Amino acid sequence: MKKCVIKLEKLKKNYKMGSVDIYALRGIDMEIDEGEFVCIMGPSGCGKSTLLNLLGCLDKPTEGKYYLNGCDISAMDDDTLSDMRCSYLGFVFQSYNLIPQLSVVENIEIPLYYQGVSPNESRNKSIELASRIGLAERLYHKPTELSGGQQQRVGIARALVNNPLVILADEPTGNLDSTSGKEIMGIFTELHEQGKTIIMVTHDENIAKYGDRIIRLKDGLIEKDERISKRISV
Repeated sequence: MKKCVIKLEKLKKNYKMGSVDIYALRGIDMEIDEGEFVCIMGPSGCGKSTLLNLLGCLDKPTEGKYYLNGCDISAMDDDTLSDMRCSYLGFVFQSYNLIPQLSVVENIEIPLYYQGVSPNESRNKSIELASRIGLAERLYHKPTELSGGQQQRVGIARALVNNPLVILADEPTGNLDSTSGKEIMGIFTELHEQGKTIIMVTHDENIAKYGDRIIRLKDGLIEKDERISKRISV
């Protein structure tokens, strides 16, 4: 039996904008098992980004429970949430979020720095990861010297460097052309085949077909949760 790595129970998130209450999530129940590749879809304003922020321990729910690897993180303080992010999660962003002053290998090292890993171990691990995803010839280049696809490869390597339990990706191909997008999805496919748990927000139906499960949100609720029998393979 596969291990449940994420469990949500009646998860709600409300915002206050002036005198108006915004109900971003209205009660989400969801379980994600280890090794799943889940794509979250839905129209603008449906709650996708809010849900990803909660899953990534970047925000706290208004109501409900969130269990990550069996730990109830719903009411954890900010320091503990930060520790959970470092220990269990890896993030891949649409805009890459690389530090322009740092080289490829230095950008990949960042999560290890916050975990207190020794400089020598951090450098060796980062070089190994960069080489695995096709950046062996770009280790000491700055982000501005890389193509969009190469920058996203750096982002993926950075997300993997702490060997996370779950990879969270927010529109990872949104800023890429179709060829680069396919290359990046090829990397995600390989990671999934290696057993990684991936949760990806996307608006692109073709990108969602790379996963094995699609969760569709509407008005802060799960409208549909479907398994994909024939996912795209690279």
